Amino acid sequence: MRIRSTDMTAPPDLTLSKGTGPAANQRPVYQDYMPPCNNACPAGENIQGWLALVHDGKYEQAWDLLMENNPMPAVHGRVCYHPCESGCNRDQVDGAVSIHQVERFLGDMAIEQGWMPTFTSRKTGKRVLVIGAGPSGLSAAYHLARLGHTVEIREAGNVAGGMMHFGIPAYRLPRNILKAEIARIEKMGVKITLNYKVEDLQREKDEGAFDAVFVAVGAHISKKVEIPAKEAGRILDAVTFLHEVSEGNQPLIGRRVAIYGGGNTAMDAARTAKRLGAEETLIIYRRDMEHMPAHKFEAEEAMEEGVKINWLRTIHEFEDDQIKVEKMALDDDGRPQPTGEFETLSADALILALGQNIDSKLMQHIPAIDFSKDGTVQVDPNMMTGSPGVFAGGDMVPSQRTVTIATGHGKKAALNIHAFISGQTPLTKNKAKTVDLEELNIWYYANASQSQQPTVPAEERNKSFDEVLGGLSEQEVQYEASRCYSCGNCFECDGCYGACPEHAIIKLGSGRFYQIDYSRCTGCGACTTQCPTAAIHMTEKA
Repeated sequence: MRIRSTDMTAPPDLTLSKGTGPAANQRPVYQDYMPPCNNACPAGENIQGWLALVHDGKYEQAWDLLMENNPMPAVHGRVCYHPCESGCNRDQVDGAVSIHQVERFLGDMAIEQGWMPTFTSRKTGKRVLVIGAGPSGLSAAYHLARLGHTVEIREAGNVAGGMMHFGIPAYRLPRNILKAEIARIEKMGVKITLNYKVEDLQREKDEGAFDAVFVAVGAHISKKVEIPAKEAGRILDAVTFLHEVSEGNQPLIGRRVAIYGGGNTAMDAARTAKRLGAEETLIIYRRDMEHMPAHKFEAEEAMEEGVKINWLRTIHEFEDDQIKVEKMALDDDGRPQPTGEFETLSADALILALGQNIDSKLMQHIPAIDFSKDGTVQVDPNMMTGSPGVFAGGDMVPSQRTVTIATGHGKKAALNIHAFISGQTPLTKNKAKTVDLEELNIWYYANASQSQQPTVPAEERNKSFDEVLGGLSEQEVQYEASRCYSCGNCFECDGCYGACPEHAIIKLGSGRFYQIDYSRCTGCGACTTQCPTAAIHMTEKA
């Protein structure tokens, strides 16, 4: 009787000319590569590292490792568009690891238990001024405080948080969560002065005897558009509208509301209008869903809540309660072109969500600083402007405008400010090779679909500003952490140790990994075929 083999082991290919023999031509080496999730994270988080600690139930250690790069995990677990998950190799198999949900779990647990990050830097006596208490400014201040510097933030608004507070609705980011993360940064010694608008940066720097400045003023000025209007209905800009609502006010918008624009701010404005009681909410956008700047899931969630989207339309004029729109058609490059066809829509109010500009007047007094045509500030690779000691980031510089990218700017600026005021050469990192799915031996893993994030039913969402998306349970978080392939990083599975026919792999003990006895190694490559993570590689023998 023939016995069916159930061995999943992929045998080494001994037909290769570089295989075994009296003298090995190849030799294995251990070298951790860059996981694609880490590589895709704008904040530079060691995602694979803290997921491994979560897997082991070491939650506070995982949070502490996460906090080395990102000071607001409970915020980011909610509002980050998680490019890490788009990069996750598992996304090509059965769904990405739900990284943002694990991050949210750790962030919420830290708030509940009052954790504080560990760092041992001594006070340096150096003083740094940060302009703006948005994500970039808070991030820079946090990292500078970790490095031992005295940091002051000066914020023009009456609340810290910048666009996280004034631009992101409470149903996406509860205000108690944001306040708790900011309070932790203040507890680390960062001084935040509110209602303080800096008019002259150079004077502020000199009078305060600051060794360096980081400018992180958010994009709060709405872009304008000329819309012919005779007896127009109420016209608002989206930033002001969201700001008013965040302050507890209720702008007069009427029963029917139109929003002009196709970005995430337009989606937030439309969903907010529904929560304020608008019976009809319509987004007018000149392209289609495929070409809109908003993330697809933002548009889908808006439509679930009853928001209508009128694609391929541009506003021609607004009179009384009538909006005249022109139909558009996309050319071969995806750009909207007028068709000469018009239609009329009804609306009591029109909210303009066409993007935002920055206010860089505070830097105009410094001739060494150069500006782009759109008013953003030119910086070098170290985030420093043309004026030594003056750095800029977040919305102030040419870049995508997201909370996570701004947070990454803050960290990068802080490290370079530290080098500048310490008289050190700025650090330059050469990124390690990123591991692709094809390099992994994923037959080690069973199919396991991503956990579904709990969501308030669509028919209930418009009744309040309560948070729409819930968090995962501890059991679900453990499950998600176990789904991580640990791409490029050894997790001591003993695959190489068990596969080596010559006993050339030596176990050094838990947490100490392995060593190779090259006097025994024949270069057969069996160890590499048994490594699920691509953390051991065959190289040419020197």
